[in-house]
Amino acid sequence: MSDGKALVEMTRRFSPDNVKKSPLSYVLVEGLRQLCQVAAELEREPAIAVDLEADSMYHYREKVCLLQISSASLNVLVDPLALGDLSPLAPIFANRRIRKVFHGADYDIRSLHRDFGIEVHHLFDTQIAARFLGVRETGLAKLVEKRLGVTMEKKYQKRDWSERPLPSGMLHYAIEDVCYLLPLARMLEEDLKAGGRLSWVQEESELLSRVRVEEPRESLFFLKFKGAGRLDERSLAVLEEILRFRDQLAMERDLPPFKVLGNESIREIAVQKPLTIDDLKAIANLTPKQIKTLGTGLLKCVKEALSVPEQHLPAYPRKRTSHVGVPVKKAVKRLKDWRDKRAEELGLDSALLLNKTQIQSLALARPREPKELAGVQGLRDWQRQAFGLEICALFRLDKAD
Repeated sequence: MSDGKALVEMTRRFSPDNVKKSPLSYVLVEGLRQLCQVAAELEREPAIAVDLEADSMYHYREKVCLLQISSASLNVLVDPLALGDLSPLAPIFANRRIRKVFHGADYDIRSLHRDFGIEVHHLFDTQIAARFLGVRETGLAKLVEKRLGVTMEKKYQKRDWSERPLPSGMLHYAIEDVCYLLPLARMLEEDLKAGGRLSWVQEESELLSRVRVEEPRESLFFLKFKGAGRLDERSLAVLEEILRFRDQLAMERDLPPFKVLGNESIREIAVQKPLTIDDLKAIANLTPKQIKTLGTGLLKCVKEALSVPEQHLPAYPRKRTSHVGVPVKKAVKRLKDWRDKRAEELGLDSALLLNKTQIQSLALARPREPKELAGVQGLRDWQRQAFGLEICALFRLDKAD
């Protein structure tokens, strides 16, 4: 028997018919030769389902720790920590003939490109599909339970996927997270076709496949801290010092920053500006152990921030408020009223039909003919085709403005 056939024989064929009774068997790939064999098998498939597990809860620099792939004939767990190189899989992800089914693909798409340079083409996202069918609870476990009658185990969701060897329970959880996606996608696709919304999901999935991790740039730490915009300039200076101190410690300890010091404690330190150990003891959520190990450093940060001259204090950047005229405000309200009513009729989240940015762009452009919609920034093709005439009719009502 060939290596490729042996791989297939090691797994059980998976289909909606045996979804309740089929054991979740899989191949664990830890060597390059085996990975090439798997890639050769997957190259023949019309569709594969994909998921991944990372270690963002446990390390300073997150990384992909496990890649799960399921096809009609093969369930595979790929160990990137053992392999390092996943290049044999890159052509499969790039192949537009093979559909890749993900659930909530944003993080996965970014991570695959960041860690391995893998680009994903011909994406179908089952979470997007569910949202465009008007489903309120779009988590994978809920969808699988409702559509396939299977209760999924979620107890390993927040475990450290960088540990080795991975326990059998975690491996089982990992393959379960992906092996139901193909039958689920087929069911959702049929419903989308029946409702005339399949092209909507295809376009949104295509756009999602292009997302990338932003390259890190030198900037102030407080710009990514929730609530920083409500602090005064002196408090911002303290906040910046504390955040830089935490980040340095996190990098040294190989921990995510929140495990060194929580945001609530940091926010209160920035506001209260403690100067002594006794002052630190009054800070909410700051433990005695943290005070003992971090106290001296935290107080130093506060004192350095308090010594910054007024003219050198950081300022939170404010977006310029664009002053729009009455016609634009009326157009925004008219669009929102139309959108909310139309979304209710369709059973959709109104933000899916038209989001805030798209409404603003339409209100500024005020297109009266469908051809004018082409120049509206951020508007999707499916929105132009499905609702273009209705949108333009709204603006033909106010020609005199």
